[in-house]
Amino acid sequence: MKLTVLVTVLVGILVVSTALAFYVWNELGDVELSGHGIAALILGVILTSGLGFGLMFLVFFSSRRGHDEAAYQKGEESSEDPRKKNSD
Repeated sequence: MKLTVLVTVLVGILVVSTALAFYVWNELGDVELSGHGIAALILGVILTSGLGFGLMFLVFFSSRRGHDEAAYQKGEESSEDPRKKNSD
């Protein structure tokens, strides 16, 4: 049930944002993009999305392999609370 609601909401957001983008694109009728402009726009969206997907993959990959936990534990061992030093 929760998955159905989640998928429905996400698809709804996608449809609304696509419709809004299409509407705005058509309302800017006086602005023309050349073939190079359209290619740059498409390439920019693809590369930016790829970068975002790649970085999120690395976040999940490092988390599942335990790299984040090891870094957290090492940081806990080497850091001291500066308030303890000043409380003397």
